[in-house]
Amino acid sequence: MFKSIVVGTDGSETASEAVRQAGEFAAPLGATIELVSAYAPVSQARLREESQAAPGDVQWMVNPREDVDATLEAAAEIVRGFGVEVRTYARQGDPADSLLDVAEEIGADLIVVGNKGMTGAKRFLLGSVPNKVSHHAPCSVLIIRTT
Repeated sequence: MFKSIVVGTDGSETASEAVRQAGEFAAPLGATIELVSAYAPVSQARLREESQAAPGDVQWMVNPREDVDATLEAAAEIVRGFGVEVRTYARQGDPADSLLDVAEEIGADLIVVGNKGMTGAKRFLLGSVPNKVSHHAPCSVLIIRTT
């Protein structure tokens, strides 16, 4: 029934719990997990500052989405722990729109999001994501209680 599951993460503890539960859910189904994380572009000033502070041989690694790539890789490791195939998508922009776009692009069967995430200094407020996703999803939505 569910072969392609889109899961959102922002790297928070609650998002990691949603990822863990999605992996556990996907394993017996033989489903694939499509991990999505949205990001806001890093300012050029911050990029310059971090690049200058980095050793010369790794300066090329400082880029606008380095934080989101690390977030996605950490979440992918959780999913792989269940023996589930996983693909990652770093998308610039609104988190809910990013989830919806990936779900439409791949023809997902299910979107999984946590009910609440990090607030404050994080790039976005995940708590609004389940609301928007549930109203506009092209497929079923599972909102994991993570708090």
